[in-house]
Amino acid sequence: MLDIQKIRADFPILSQTVNGKPLVYFDNGATSQKPQVVIDAEVKYYNEINANIHRGVHTLSQLATDAYEVARGKVKDHINAKHAYEVLFTSGTTHGINLVANGFASILKPGDEVVVSSLEHHSNIVPWQMLCEKTGAVLKVIPIDDNGELIIEEFDKLLSDKTKIVTVNHISNALGVINPIKYIIDKAHAVGSAVLIDGAQAVPHLKPDVQELDCDFYAFSGHKMCGPTGTGILYGKEEWLNKLPPYQGGGEMIKEVTFEKTTYADLPHKFEAGTPNIAGGIVLGTAIDYLNEIGFDKIHEYENELLEHATKRLNEIEGIRIYGNTKNKASVVSFNIDGIHPYDVGSIIDKLGIAVRTGHHCAQPIMNFFCIPGTIRASFSFYNTKEEIDQMVDAVKKAQTMLS
Repeated sequence: MLDIQKIRADFPILSQTVNGKPLVYFDNGATSQKPQVVIDAEVKYYNEINANIHRGVHTLSQLATDAYEVARGKVKDHINAKHAYEVLFTSGTTHGINLVANGFASILKPGDEVVVSSLEHHSNIVPWQMLCEKTGAVLKVIPIDDNGELIIEEFDKLLSDKTKIVTVNHISNALGVINPIKYIIDKAHAVGSAVLIDGAQAVPHLKPDVQELDCDFYAFSGHKMCGPTGTGILYGKEEWLNKLPPYQGGGEMIKEVTFEKTTYADLPHKFEAGTPNIAGGIVLGTAIDYLNEIGFDKIHEYENELLEHATKRLNEIEGIRIYGNTKNKASVVSFNIDGIHPYDVGSIIDKLGIAVRTGHHCAQPIMNFFCIPGTIRASFSFYNTKEEIDQMVDAVKKAQTMLS
């Protein structure tokens, strides 16, 4: 079992008050809070080894370079990539997806097909729409059912020899639904398609094994897994990263430059133009260490308890509807109350110190499917408690009384 009070003491922000009430932070799907060890690691970098990397022979540059590459190695081990050079530092999931979509512009031709799902965040829709407009490829969409689950039989029907890339999220940010990505990957590969997995919502809750999954690309953000904002990872199989052209031109990503021709650096530097978020990359490694010390098995078990408790308590409220009713869920509850706009509920419970997310969660197609303007989303992390969930339920009931 987790020592929750000890864990909570690691997060200084959790001890503060909001609007005179103890903070209850249930917006972890948007960004997680940071433990003191992560905060200290960022300060330590700027205090002790701040320098540009890969470019200097002086001591600080070498120290910074070593720390940055050690962090890359930590990510490689964490996701079980085959090679460290298959791990690219990015500014976040959106950056990683755009990098791949931009690269596929050199591969796709008119009539080729890109498959996405109805559960995607806008960041895994818009880049592919832009790609299709640029190349003449066609965007195909996997539909969902009333439980918020992908209709796999329809996915099977979409696949053909025209399918060049399938891109789906591991876990839905709006509903918490866990997708059957191993099945999707295997079926896509059977028709010769590449597969990108948006792991932004998955990495706070589980350790993806990219070799076991056999995905071609896996993108995620650091800030959702206790790391700094402006950090992310794109894993790509070596063969695919060698096929794709660079996303940006500049320093670091080159081997040799003349006015007649430029040759590009080897992986991973081919895709890492310019000065990166050095501190962020190093500290992401610290965050991964912290989570692994707690243990993802323990995190998964405890967060399932939170999910079950929240679902049971919220279902006590008359007129409530929970979206994403499936057994395969992460610790997210997305709900509405009949006749009340989600924004109004969110605003009232914020006055009681409770932070939830309201709106369409950058997933408007999901909201259009359910014919709603948005939802109230409570997303839980391993540092949350059942008592906090009870406080949220009481606050929602109060909001319902005030707004009815």
